[in-house]
Formats: sequence, C-alpha cells, structure tokens
Amino acid sequence: MAIIYFAYLFFLSYLALSVLYLAVFAIAGRLGRADDNYLPGRAQVLKKIGVLIPAYKEDAVIVDSVKANLAQDYPASRFDLIVIADSFQPHTLATLATLPIKVIEVSFEVSTVAKAINAALAQIPDHEYDILVVSDADNHMAADFLSRINAAFGQGWKAVQGHRVAKNTDTSVAVLDAISEEINNHIFRKGSRALGLASSIIGSGMAFDPVLMKSCMANLHTMGGYDKELEMNIVLSGHKIGYLEDAFVYDEKVAQQAVFENQRTRWIAAQWQFLKFYFRRGITELLNGRMSSAFKVIQALVLPRVILLGVLALCSFIGLLIPDPTLRSLPIASLLGLIASLILSVPNYLWKRVTMREVMLIPVLMLRFARAIFNMRKAFKSFMHTPHTSAPDKSTDTVRIP
Repeated sequence: MAIIYFAYLFFLSYLALSVLYLAVFAIAGRLGRADDNYLPGRAQVLKKIGVLIPAYKEDAVIVDSVKANLAQDYPASRFDLIVIADSFQPHTLATLATLPIKVIEVSFEVSTVAKAINAALAQIPDHEYDILVVSDADNHMAADFLSRINAAFGQGWKAVQGHRVAKNTDTSVAVLDAISEEINNHIFRKGSRALGLASSIIGSGMAFDPVLMKSCMANLHTMGGYDKELEMNIVLSGHKIGYLEDAFVYDEKVAQQAVFENQRTRWIAAQWQFLKFYFRRGITELLNGRMSSAFKVIQALVLPRVILLGVLALCSFIGLLIPDPTLRSLPIASLLGLIASLILSVPNYLWKRVTMREVMLIPVLMLRFARAIFNMRKAFKSFMHTPHTSAPDKSTDTVRIP
C-alpha cells in the first residue's frame, strides 16, 4: 500500500507542477508584453521576403488563400508567394500558373511538411530572399503582416512568430479550437517572451533568416512535428524567437470532432517523438543553466490541457473518497489553479462565443483526446493530414482582433 500511496502522490505532484508551470506563464502573459515595435509610415529598408506555402492536396482552399495573401500593403516587387504543391490536381496547377506567384511541385512516397519545405529550400538560391515566411495553405495573412515582419527583422530579429487566430468559429469544435490556440499564444508565446525566453512557434505565420532556417531544418526526426524541432534547433543555435502579437494570420480551425481527433493524434505523436530525441539534451541544457532551450523540453513534458483538465477532475473526485488530506486537497487545488490559468489566458472576444453548448462539448473532446493518445502510433507511420475546406467567418476574418 505504501508503494501505491507514494506512486499516486508522485503522480499528483507531477500534475501540480504542470499546473504551476502554466500558471506562471499565464500570469507573465498578463503582466508582460510581446515584441511588437511597428510604426506605419516609418522609413525602413524593405527586405525581400519569400512566403513558403507547403500544401498537400489543398485544391479546395489554395487559390482563394493565394489571392487573399497577394493583397499585402507590402510592395509587390519585394515579396513572392511560393506554393509548394504536393499532389495537386492538374486544374489547380493550371489556375495557380495564371497568378503572379511561384509554384514548386514536389512528390514523395510519404509526404510531410518538413520534406516539402526542405525540397523548396534546396531550389531557392541562398541570397534570393532576406526573410522566409511559412504560411499554411488555408492561412490568410493580415494586409500589414509582411510589413510587421519586415520591421521586426529590421530591428535585428532572425526568427519571429506572428499571432495566429481563428478564421472560422462556425461550430462549437471550432470555437474551442480557437480558444486553445489563443491560450497557447498567451502562455507559450507572450508569456515566454515576458519571462525572457524564446517564443514557441506554431508551424505557420512564422518568419526566419534564410541561412538560419536552412541550417535548423537540415536534420529533423519527427514525422509531423517539424515546428517543435525547428524551434529547438533555433534556440540551441543561440537565437531567441520573438512574438509579434499584432501581426495577424487567420487560420482555419477544425470544425468536426473526427478532424479534431485526427489532428491531436498527429500532435501527440510529434510531442512524444520530440521528447524521445531531445529529453536528454534538455536535461543537459538545464544543468548548464541554458534555460531557454531547457524550457522547450519542460514544456513538452506538460500534459495537453484538455487531458490535464480531465485527469485532475477525476483525481479530485477520487480524493473525495480518500481520507488522506494531501491526496484530497492537492488535486482540487491543482484543478482550481488550472481553471484560473485558462480563464486568465482566453481573450475577451472569444468569451462572447462560449455558450453552454461549448461547455458541454469539453468532456466529449476529452474522450476524443484520450483516444488520440492510444492511436498515436498511426502518426509514426504516415503523415496524418488535416483537410481544410471551410470559408472564412466574416466576423473574424475582416476585423482586427483586439
């Protein structure tokens, strides 16, 4: 019984430390600030920007996205949209050929975003661009996005993450996915920068110095989580990653439960593979006092918030049946701390979209997430693509998020 007691106490302590980690960064996100320092009209050097758009079977959205992203207030002669087309239909390629963009066709036996980007990087001359941006096939960059990226690089940044927000909130799943995205923005990007650490990157709406990007993309191990490895390699190379809270990119959120489960299966597998390859390195970085890189591994050790919420709720219920005061109070205190941290991290504009329908859906998504954990082996064998099909939600796509 003593072994079971201490094992359960150790597990509760791990959960409590995970909540403490999230709480510290959530508070820092409220008290600190991001790295925006853009003033429209200020004279500055206009760097040449290449926007990489890796796209796998994205015939349904790519043309509309390209047309939307051409409408930048940045001079057209100083940026190129580069669609990395994997498994597109001939009619889509023909339509793209009529637009003022570049198209790089790729094909792989097993497709991944990392392979597509690396194939494109191999074809781009070293000094053709001063900045490389990565955008998803469904992303719509705000009109001033590239101007804000240019300003940040003019101030010396070599890696920055923009503010990715929801393009659609037309279903309850999309609303909760949008909330999850903004919690990540608040805790792992703004909160990290407030504490002097590197911002997390998220796979799109991000920009890099081309030489740095090529070197950090050279040796990747994970099937579907290249952004985590890219982030780690950038930090290990001695560079911080900035966060531009006012540089918006509108991203399609998953609208159905099945797609949510599929996407989370890929993310969990990527997190597991990341820990497999970088856990020892993270411990070494921690022991040597290099906190920015060490915290990237610590962050990966924190359970996904939906699972953390469900596990703490279950442990709190179990605690009511146990006479031991520590086993009863620790999960309840952790649960309350987690809820407070999440509330602190959600922006006001999304609270207006939360109804009882979204609240009732949370337990269902918990079960979907749990099933995704058991199915993560599927993501080790093949890239689990998330399809994009929805049109923008007018309430968020055309209005700058406060």
